[in-house]
Amino acid sequence: MQFNRFEEFFHQRHSVSASAPGRVNLIGEHTDYNQGFVFPAAINFGTQVLAAPRTDRHVNIVALDYGGERNSFSLAGEIGFDASSTWSNYVRGVLRVMQEAVGPIDGLDILVSGNVPRGAGLSSSASFEVALLKAVNDVFSLGLNGVEAAKIGQRAENEFVGCSCGIMDQLISANGRKGQAMLLDCRTLEEAHTPISADHQIVIINSNVERGLVDSEYNLRRQQCEAAALKLGVASLREADDDLLQKGKASLADKEFRRARHIVTENQRTVQMYSALREKNYDLVSTLMRDSHLSMRDDFEITVEPIDYLVDLVHSVIGNAGGVRMTGGGFGGCIVALCPTVLVDDVKRVVADKYQAKTGIEEKVYICTAEDGAFSR
Repeated sequence: MQFNRFEEFFHQRHSVSASAPGRVNLIGEHTDYNQGFVFPAAINFGTQVLAAPRTDRHVNIVALDYGGERNSFSLAGEIGFDASSTWSNYVRGVLRVMQEAVGPIDGLDILVSGNVPRGAGLSSSASFEVALLKAVNDVFSLGLNGVEAAKIGQRAENEFVGCSCGIMDQLISANGRKGQAMLLDCRTLEEAHTPISADHQIVIINSNVERGLVDSEYNLRRQQCEAAALKLGVASLREADDDLLQKGKASLADKEFRRARHIVTENQRTVQMYSALREKNYDLVSTLMRDSHLSMRDDFEITVEPIDYLVDLVHSVIGNAGGVRMTGGGFGGCIVALCPTVLVDDVKRVVADKYQAKTGIEEKVYICTAEDGAFSR
């Protein structure tokens, strides 16, 4: 970010610079809101926030990525939703929830810019929230840790912005570690980190399929999972296993059974993935990511043909030397591969030669590294 722009907008120097990464989930899809396991990595695309305190209780924000658009509000009264400035509601929500958690704070001047691709399912919103939380934490020496910050960010998105996300996105953005992926237990928030081999890279390919159904279908999947858990007599599908699923099959509608089977088996795969990566067992990594994708396609029914084709293309190149699957909520978005570095150029070439020719859509490839979270530095 151009630091001199802060003085241009606010006529004072920034006192704090904070940044937070986006994320990609290597395996563990739709398991977070079922109290299960996820396995994300923080990536080298993120949001940077420059901030300085004010002597009043006003907040002034400038978003460089929205053409220098400004937004202002007061912390003194009720912080309201601004329908005319969607991006500003992340700031409004975070500061409202933060004050509920830590008490009143003074005003701020804030400059924000980021390079997380929006709409690709790489958590640009969580990156924004966590970068802001880190900046405000540092300006006022609040002493927040990564888990506390992640909970504030999640509440802001759930209660103020109106998106019913789990906590994975905020927590990996806060607590990710360079060169590692995080196994996160979404019920207890326990973390375990394991290295990604230095001879593999994270390759993210955006299918650029428009994700028209994602909100309604996401909510429907969540309802189906909750209905299945209720019929199986458990608080969440995290508590179900293969035996319980088979015993309760007769009480479930076909779609409820298949949705539940995806969650039960995906939790198993996610825990196995942690061990496989730790042991550099890429045969198993390949199988787990492949089975995850097939489960999303057949049981959870959240993939689309261009995504399936893209996964098959990448798999044809890397085989058992790495893994590939769709990542994110579904119905478009991105695929993620753990790809041997020596095969990255081959993957890019094959995808460039074949994907657009078959689908009529041009893909976008991101070569990523796993990075530290905002509260890990």
